[in-house]
Amino acid sequence: MYEFDFSFLNDYLPDLINGVWLTIGMTVASILPGFLLGTLVAVARLRGGPWAQRIATVYVEAIRNTPLIIQVFWLFFGLASLQVHVGPFAAAVIALVINVGAYTAEIMRAGFQTIPRGQLEAASCLSLSPFQSLVYVEVPQAVERVYPALVSQFVLMMLATSIMSQISAEELTGVAYMIQSFTFRGFEVYLVIAVFYLGLASLLRVVLMGIAEVSFPRRRRLRTPL
Repeated sequence: MYEFDFSFLNDYLPDLINGVWLTIGMTVASILPGFLLGTLVAVARLRGGPWAQRIATVYVEAIRNTPLIIQVFWLFFGLASLQVHVGPFAAAVIALVINVGAYTAEIMRAGFQTIPRGQLEAASCLSLSPFQSLVYVEVPQAVERVYPALVSQFVLMMLATSIMSQISAEELTGVAYMIQSFTFRGFEVYLVIAVFYLGLASLLRVVLMGIAEVSFPRRRRLRTPL
């Protein structure tokens, strides 16, 4: 009869905390650059010249149709064979930014396409330049319309940090591997790690939705009873 024992985890609590912080660090360092990259790619696909559209399309299709772990291996191991050495944390963040940028590009492209043409015509009548129209009219509306999809994508990105243990990044899953190899208590270790990821995903979703409450006042007004 298997006897559950979680007491040994007290000895590894500092390692677990460090793993949580590294997971959070990777996530925070990847969200904004990934969003900006995805937005630029979406604009290139919709408004760019023929070459910009082709390059953006190739990037999106290549990243969305190859595994994240292969992209990470190429950055960490592949470049090392060319004498270009990238540390585990840097390789993880770069891979996450490139990966989430491709998925964000498609989400933002859908958001841009939902903006009524009258909004663009109004911006033109107000003598806004194309760049000003993009920044002040299109991006805010597009982000508000697709924000739930963006939140889900960023949560998935946070969960994808578990792959980075394969390049010796000691994030939460990497710490779990280490603890399990020392204690041989895999059931308890991975159950606790699953709870940690559940908590982190819930926290990230709450934070991102809180940002929406501050950034999109129209959402609050629509929910306010008359």
